[in-house]
Amino acid sequence: MGYKVVVAGATGNVGREMLNILAEREFPVDEIAVLASRKSLGTEVSFGDKTLKTQDLDTFDFTGWDMALFAIGSDATKTYAPKAAKAGCIVIDNSSLYRYDPQVPLIVPEVNADAIEGYKNKNIIANPNCSTAQMVVALKPLHDRAKIKRVVVSTYQSVSGSGKAAIDELWDQTKGMYVPGQEVEPSVYPKQIAFNVIPHIDVFLEDGSTKEEWKMVAETKKIVDPSIKVTATCVRVPVFVGHSESINIEFEEFLDEDEARDILREAPGIMVVDKREAGGYVTPVECVGEFATYISRIRQDSTIENGLNLWCVSDNLRKGAALNAVQIAEVLGQRVLKKG
Repeated sequence: MGYKVVVAGATGNVGREMLNILAEREFPVDEIAVLASRKSLGTEVSFGDKTLKTQDLDTFDFTGWDMALFAIGSDATKTYAPKAAKAGCIVIDNSSLYRYDPQVPLIVPEVNADAIEGYKNKNIIANPNCSTAQMVVALKPLHDRAKIKRVVVSTYQSVSGSGKAAIDELWDQTKGMYVPGQEVEPSVYPKQIAFNVIPHIDVFLEDGSTKEEWKMVAETKKIVDPSIKVTATCVRVPVFVGHSESINIEFEEFLDEDEARDILREAPGIMVVDKREAGGYVTPVECVGEFATYISRIRQDSTIENGLNLWCVSDNLRKGAALNAVQIAEVLGQRVLKKG
């Protein structure tokens, strides 16, 4: 016996990826509904070998449905998530709306699957920010061994994290560089993204950090350990899909780089590719379409007593969004609903 599953926001990048991953991982679906706003009503989307037509999110009745994967943004989620939850349908939300609500669990299944029991408070589970999700998968097994004191992370985030319009802007600006008179002015981003990097993701806060950087701090504390100190610099780069991170970790105990490499090789959701030679590491292009979080460049940091550096790469539309949501659905099915 399978589940009755709803995907809300099915015509967007993340919604479509959710459908792809549900099919790829053979999630036990008895019935599926794909929802969109009225302007996308009737749009066809693929689910495995099936073609589905979207239904109207505004009028959909969630009664009798087991779970709903939401990829519709915070504003719409504020309206429709409580409606679904009240009807008895458990919401797995990809927006930032509920991530910092103490009554809503923020889940990365490889890290804190046990926290899923907290769904009972509001019938809602939150999916973390894309940049946080891949980082905590790498941090957790190391933290269990040597206890992390502090993390310094710099991110190199692809434009797909900003949606389809950002992908189009990078593509159009890149083409425009080679065709006189077809230059494209920035619209999604405050500066040109083609052949450039922008140290600005989300809005600026009073202390000079951006909200994306704040998210990484707050979410790491909620998911892994509130005692971990985190400082982040988040940068948008001219890459279509795949986020990269340079992570510096300070531990309470010494952790040898070889032991760290072995720990990460055995950790769930991680693939270690770490050869000290040209090409012996993973780049964003190679992670697209993959489930794993890739770790490379593992090495001792000799400038502090107990430090390591590593390079972390993942498909942000997958582990950073759709895959993590489907993994939450799998945990929900196995531990709570127990049908599949």
